[in-house]
Amino acid sequence: MPEPMPLDVLLDLDRRHVWHPYGPMPGRQEPLVVESANGVRLRVRTADGPSGAGGPGERTVELIDGMSSWWSAIHGYNHPALNEAARAQVERMSHVMFGGLTHEPAVGLAKRLVDMSPEGLEHVFLADSGSVSVEVAVKMCLQYWRSLGRPDKRRLLTWRGGYHGDTWQPMSVCDPDGGMHDLWTGVLPRQVFAQAPPCGYEEPYADRLRELIGRHADELAAVIVEPVVQGAGGMRFHSPAYLRVLREACDAHGVLLVLDEIATGFGRTGTLFAAEHAGVTPDVMCVGKALTGGYMTMAATLCTERVADGISRGDVPVLAHGPTFMANPLAAAVACASIDLLLGQDWQSEVKRVEAGLREGLSPATAIEGVEDVRVLGAIGVVQLDHEVDMAAATRAAVREGVWLRPFRDLVYTMPPYVTGDDDVARIARAVCAAAREG
Repeated sequence: MPEPMPLDVLLDLDRRHVWHPYGPMPGRQEPLVVESANGVRLRVRTADGPSGAGGPGERTVELIDGMSSWWSAIHGYNHPALNEAARAQVERMSHVMFGGLTHEPAVGLAKRLVDMSPEGLEHVFLADSGSVSVEVAVKMCLQYWRSLGRPDKRRLLTWRGGYHGDTWQPMSVCDPDGGMHDLWTGVLPRQVFAQAPPCGYEEPYADRLRELIGRHADELAAVIVEPVVQGAGGMRFHSPAYLRVLREACDAHGVLLVLDEIATGFGRTGTLFAAEHAGVTPDVMCVGKALTGGYMTMAATLCTERVADGISRGDVPVLAHGPTFMANPLAAAVACASIDLLLGQDWQSEVKRVEAGLREGLSPATAIEGVEDVRVLGAIGVVQLDHEVDMAAATRAAVREGVWLRPFRDLVYTMPPYVTGDDDVARIARAVCAAAREG
């Protein structure tokens, strides 16, 4: 192994050349340098480190990962079963084009996804990332209606507070005002927005959803929402009953229903998919993030027989999409292993255990000045402030507690790996409280 680059040199090069997510160029904030990861811990090279870590100079410290690498590393890091799946597959082939060819990892993954998803989702398109899976979902819906002779049905309906990705069509259904994409107002396709869903079920709001879908039915290709939990748009929870309202209204008015389960899929909310809280099957469903256990990028778009058959009836009877790295065998093999690992254990008890630990550990946050709300669902814990969080101060506070968090907007939140032990869950909760107090 080559000698590691000196920390100051690495950080200088990073600042000058590497563009980080949602950051300026050159960089203005100094990122932490991760050397390795194992279990639920990141080994970080730092010249400071948490208090008590030792004297001055560069050192390596461990931080509990309270973010699951943006919600994907549900099994933690360096897991033997996933390592072995990757090792075995790379010795066979790391990649092969998917046009005109197929392979066992892709077929096995598609079968696993069909078997575990809400009944009726029969067809699987393997995509490169969550955002691309939403692009594919939108393309499926638009092409479905074009194939049936209804090209006028080309708009999407969603509710405010949502987030579906950073590529073109997904940006158009993110929150148009409070989201990250208001820069593109007037350029993106104009979609139809309902107000953000209330936390509890309210019949007047449900009536407004029904009315809005009915009023725009002739131009709507689909309704697209994140079920039960709105992720990066604000970490808001809502009643599953709204999903049943959407399903019934879409059926009544001839509109497709797309559920974006990229953040909520694979057990995060306490059910395998959040749609199960409502007992509904969408016409199209997007999954990603935890699909490969956080090992590499991969996502999928699933659809019903109705959608696939409708597309096949058109003048262009194929789904016009085909990424170069579609169905990458290495990613597919690890995804199969990750699903097997999840389903081969009592994951529901583990998520409930994490949920209980977060509820107990975050309860003191209600007494912190500036805290507006504290909420927990499954392996998700959120502290919402009444002001924009000072990200640098909040991050420093969490690091002092030995925890990695990534606050944003008015939120300090955590989505830990399911394998996080009770003591570590408690420590994460203390770090969230500390970050809320100082942020």
